[in-house]
Amino acid sequence: MSENRLLKINELVRKYIDEILLRSLQIKTGVFITIAKVDTSADFRYTQVFISVFPEGEFNYAIKTLKKELHLIQKELNRKLHIKPSPRIVFIEDFTELKADKIEKLLKEL
Repeated sequence: MSENRLLKINELVRKYIDEILLRSLQIKTGVFITIAKVDTSADFRYTQVFISVFPEGEFNYAIKTLKKELHLIQKELNRKLHIKPSPRIVFIEDFTELKADKIEKLLKEL
């Protein structure tokens, strides 16, 4: 399997899920969901979508909303990708920015 093909699939999944979230998902005002990274398995059966949420206190709300609408997101992604098997979406929290902020604050204190 070509590594280049996997990178292209990851980018397409990221693009399409971003479009779906913007167009089809009702998120309450002031909550922002960002797709930090997409990692699709080599056999294309699963794709892990790493998300970050601002403000951090709304993460539970965001993940609950994404899980509630997972069927709609999955259906639209499958229709746009045109590959078999279509990867099943798994949303995972991404704390990279939070960890970076904490490290930056610690460095400033030194």
